[in-house]
Amino acid sequence: MKDQISSTIYSNSSAGSRVRVKKLVISGMLTALTVALSGFSIPVGASKCFPMQHLANVLAGVFLGPVYGVSMAFCTSLIRNLMGTGSLLAFPGSMAGAFLGAYLFQKTRKLLPAYLGEVAGTGLIGGLLCYPVAIFLMGKEVAVFFFVVPFLMSTLAGTLLAAILLAMLRRLGLFSYFERLINE
Repeated sequence: MKDQISSTIYSNSSAGSRVRVKKLVISGMLTALTVALSGFSIPVGASKCFPMQHLANVLAGVFLGPVYGVSMAFCTSLIRNLMGTGSLLAFPGSMAGAFLGAYLFQKTRKLLPAYLGEVAGTGLIGGLLCYPVAIFLMGKEVAVFFFVVPFLMSTLAGTLLAAILLAMLRRLGLFSYFERLINE
């Protein structure tokens, strides 16, 4: 009986660590892909818009969850800043969107709330969180809502790309396959 219990506990913890490793590897791959595609940017006002970041945020939110989604967004922003292809504004924008999109998907298991969470999180919340970053860390004098419009434009483009990709995955039957593959 004791061996049976310890074997069950061991197999459950082993399965959990396999899932964590898979999610870590996938978040690393999404980070690498997003950094590699960071050359594709759209300058809007004082900010650079990276639609690929928002595409990755939605994918991470749907397949990996809030912790991995936010971690992926942070690592991507950090690497882009270290490479000189990003700005400090990437941190609040991408992380707020990644969290809200992933959280809403986790609670509803529906894609529309994930899309709306990414757009609201990045465009509205992230845009507003950039105000203190710009004032105190970057020394720029900007209006409170200065970053909302450029962030909305960027996140709308990336979220639309994510919606198209996820619709294709669903149509091909790969969406549920990827979910099973990651979570087994």
